[in-house]
Amino acid sequence: MHFGTLATYFRQGGPMMWPLLFFSLLAMTFIIERYIVFSKAKINVNEFLTKIRKALLVNRNVKEAIKVCEQSRGPVASVMKAGLLRFGHARDDIEKTIENAAMYELDRLERRMGVLATTANVAPMLGFLGTVTGMIKSFATLAAEGLTNPGAVASGISEALITTATGLIVAIPAQLAYNWYNTKITRFVRDIETATNMLMETFIEMDSQRYSSTQGTDAPQA
Repeated sequence: MHFGTLATYFRQGGPMMWPLLFFSLLAMTFIIERYIVFSKAKINVNEFLTKIRKALLVNRNVKEAIKVCEQSRGPVASVMKAGLLRFGHARDDIEKTIENAAMYELDRLERRMGVLATTANVAPMLGFLGTVTGMIKSFATLAAEGLTNPGAVASGISEALITTATGLIVAIPAQLAYNWYNTKITRFVRDIETATNMLMETFIEMDSQRYSSTQGTDAPQA
């Protein structure tokens, strides 16, 4: 289908085609933008956590673990860095910092998702509104001219069908993208929970190792 045919359909679709065009461009922009964001945020979580545990338990170096987070990207690394920066503080303080960091990262992931949801909901309604206005136009022509001008009646019917189809064409990709990105957000949330639980357990192990080494040093020599 070449551009001239699309332009013809656009004109035949009537005034509702303009808001549908606006929503289609808006949805396309944010589908691409969210894809770039989620692609950049993706990391190998298992590999990342292995490096963190090695830095903390083997090398016993919190700064090295923070450096691993800085070299990585995405919400998991950002939340882990926030927790590592609070190392040595009370457990409740660390957990509160992690929770705040996770909420901030989740807000960044969900940003502009509302645009896709709105497009998926509004586009079919705009198409249906175009259907109604097209049928009104057809019946008005039919009432005024009877069957003497079938072309004018067909014009209204064509407007009704084109706007209905356009509304669905705009809404379906927006809904699919919204569902797909929500799945990705859920996966990021699960990775954040796994990583932060691992971090808290690692802190406990570090305290246990420090306590054991202290006890060994203080124990009387045989």
